[in-house]
Amino acid sequence: MKVTVELSEAEMVEVLELTGERKKGPAIRRLMEEALQQHRRARIAQRFLSGEWGVELESFEADRRRDQERDQAMAR
Repeated sequence: MKVTVELSEAEMVEVLELTGERKKGPAIRRLMEEALQQHRRARIAQRFLSGEWGVELESFEADRRRDQERDQAMAR
């Protein structure tokens, strides 16, 4: 889909510098894609921080506990 966007010359120069693109269209597209990706990541992070999403690491926790016990036994 094509969209018309109005930017000042200074904004366009900044967009080109930020993206490393040489052409305006690809630069705006890349900046938009990066902004969307950043928003998606923030939303996922918020779900983990709020507790809506979580990860169960039972095996990891058990292995870590076993390693700690082994280390303590060897230290004696």
